[in-house]
Amino acid sequence: MKKYLRLQFLTRRRIEAGAFLLVFFIFFGFLGGRMGTANLINTIMATAYDLLLKTVLYIMAITVLSGALSRLLIEFGVIRLLEYIFKPLMGPIYRLPGVAALGGIMTFFSDNPAIIGLLKDKNFNQYFKPHQLVSLTNFGTAFGMGLVVVTFMASLGYFTSAVVGIIGAGFGGMISTRLMQRSIKNSPYLREAKPSGGSAEKISFKTEGSLFLRFLNSILDGGKTGVELGLAIIPGVLIISTLVMILTFGPANPAAGYQGLAYEGVRVLPWLAGQVSWFFDFFFGFKHPELIAFPITSLGAVGAALGLMKQFISAGFIDGGVVAVFTAMGMCWSGFLSTYTAMYDSIGYRGLLSKGLVAQTIGGLCAGVFAHWLHVLLSMFITF
Repeated sequence: MKKYLRLQFLTRRRIEAGAFLLVFFIFFGFLGGRMGTANLINTIMATAYDLLLKTVLYIMAITVLSGALSRLLIEFGVIRLLEYIFKPLMGPIYRLPGVAALGGIMTFFSDNPAIIGLLKDKNFNQYFKPHQLVSLTNFGTAFGMGLVVVTFMASLGYFTSAVVGIIGAGFGGMISTRLMQRSIKNSPYLREAKPSGGSAEKISFKTEGSLFLRFLNSILDGGKTGVELGLAIIPGVLIISTLVMILTFGPANPAAGYQGLAYEGVRVLPWLAGQVSWFFDFFFGFKHPELIAFPITSLGAVGAALGLMKQFISAGFIDGGVVAVFTAMGMCWSGFLSTYTAMYDSIGYRGLLSKGLVAQTIGGLCAGVFAHWLHVLLSMFITF
């Protein structure tokens, strides 16, 4: 029996290896056939190198500064003050207890996995019913890396549009959170919460020491966290962004053909998006099919999606409305495809993963649509 099972396992692995090689050679064979093998390799290396120097280090500088700022806000109680301000909105909008506001604020100032620490805190999770507790992964994700995304967009001159995007992300978070709650409320996977006797007042982030030491430790620890976040996005930016750009942009000089330069590629994604261009234009305001690359990339890593921005600006594709949609979808998705498995594993609800993925996907789409039309409406009264 063991021999049979081992043979069956080896057979599956061989089939998997064969299928991978087939897809690999078809994909890169197609690109190499259009661009030339040498040009394809040179373009991959040149694009990754340019992204590292001109985008990754820039984003890392933002994460270090925003990390220091967020840690200061946490240390000196500003986060808890914001929690108190936003508490009244939690029930009517998200169907969550008021203390859930702390989770959204924490993920806004860091990344969506930050919600996990709170989910495991008995002083925090005692306020939630089981289906509400699980839906916090969707709620927290909707605001993930918000400070980094907004700061990045503001540095490009689109702060007001980024604020519209935050509102869109909040709307998308409402959709995904409520949809998740509704889909799992009667799920057999849920476990009844046990009273813990904790208190929200005991959730504290304060360190010890004098005022000066607390200030110094906050900016240094926050900056260190920013460095770690900046390092964490490097693989996503270099690998995912390079791949997406190769499938988005054509030759730098169509008359000269492919030269192996950075950001050259085969326009596969624009061609696909162009088949339904009316859809993206009406719902998201995308006048150029290349723009679909940003939301697709933010499914896996929003940092990688930000790496596309400067190339879009160089091509003249960006305006305030596009930034609002990018901010909303980038925050609401914030790379959830790459984090949800670990997040659901850590809270012991792996069986509900598929429902969480569907809810967040729908929420992100709704965030983009809402941000686009809100921007159109506000543009009638103010100038962005």
